[in-house]
Amino acid sequence: MGRIVAQLKLTNFADPGKALSLSALVDAGAAYITLPNAWRDTFGEVEQLAEIDVEMADQSTKKGCVCGPIRVKLGEFRPIIAEVLFLDMEPDEDGEYELLVGYIALEQAGAAVDMLGHRLVHVKRVDLK
Repeated sequence: MGRIVAQLKLTNFADPGKALSLSALVDAGAAYITLPNAWRDTFGEVEQLAEIDVEMADQSTKKGCVCGPIRVKLGEFRPIIAEVLFLDMEPDEDGEYELLVGYIALEQAGAAVDMLGHRLVHVKRVDLK
């Protein structure tokens, strides 16, 4: 199975000077944009909306902090206002974190996963049925 990596620009909604550009793995099985707790201060004052239990891919659980609002620009898709999940993460041997873009941000931005082309595509219509 191929990996889809998306470019994001995340900006504190209340303080546009606090921003971060990054690449993140698209994970349609994850709900949130997920970042390491170590980066939380990058956004300055961002409201913590909730502390939640998160089930990881290996079925272990962790505590995470949902914060927002964050302005998100996902590639060439429309900008959105979203929540971000901050988790305690360990970087890999290269010092990199596995950052995720989950289905909530994808749906809000009008992006869909093209499994054959291993890319994100624009959704033509929103389903309201």
